[in-house]
Amino acid sequence: MSDTLDPALVAGNRRQLAAYPARHFLWQVQGKVATITLNRPERKNPITFDSYAELRDLFRQLKYATDVNAVVVAGAGGNFCSGGDVHEIIGPLVRLAAPELLMFTRMTGDLVNAMRGCPQPIVAAVDGVCAGAGAIVAMASDLRLGTARSKTAFLFNRVGLAGCDMGACAILPRIIGQGRAGELLYTGRTMSGEEGERWGFFNRLAAPEAVLAEAQALAAQITEGPTFANGITKTMLHQEWAMTLEQAIEAEAQAQALCMLTGDFKRAYHAFVARQKPVFEGN
Repeated sequence: MSDTLDPALVAGNRRQLAAYPARHFLWQVQGKVATITLNRPERKNPITFDSYAELRDLFRQLKYATDVNAVVVAGAGGNFCSGGDVHEIIGPLVRLAAPELLMFTRMTGDLVNAMRGCPQPIVAAVDGVCAGAGAIVAMASDLRLGTARSKTAFLFNRVGLAGCDMGACAILPRIIGQGRAGELLYTGRTMSGEEGERWGFFNRLAAPEAVLAEAQALAAQITEGPTFANGITKTMLHQEWAMTLEQAIEAEAQAQALCMLTGDFKRAYHAFVARQKPVFEGN
């Protein structure tokens, strides 16, 4: 068996996603930034069985995308997402048996796995209602911009379910702290925009009419950096949750040594010597 990598195999895994034919949300790519817009404003942009699956599959494909270096997730009509559609998801769920219910909960969790597994940083632009599964999508993003009128609620407790949904008990405490996460998950109460910023859920607040543009600008700023290295940063931020400090230091040593082999590392050095701003090319 040859120990060389087949270029045809590498090329076959590459994806150009600018023209991705989205069916259950809006998809737009400008420069290297893709924007996903949940687009059922008359219902505050709920998620359906189909949109769960399509979002999961899209984020999996992003692992191989060559034309998208950051992703923005937003909602249409002044709201982010009202969660799972009551009529299209909640209603059918109460009629399913345990094996089918487990298939559903695994599928929804796979969306979070796909979001955390894609190398592109994800910026959520959160305005208005951000509830249930919508709050999870915001939580699973890497960065979040909110507004003063953002209303984020992990509603599972209020519909008779546990707060441990789609990774909430693992991820949310790492963002806002154990006690604050427990309060939201035990009560299902709404976290205001100002509270979310104070607790660290939101990186910052923006005016409602500007939050999407600011999220896209932040994503564009990220794409100007070293793309490969940014993907490594996201990977390590996620993987080091389960490591000891010694394991994390060794993993970071290996990751950083790998980044030192990139052209972007050399470009940064030569730009520094020439007293210029480096222009990264993602390799």
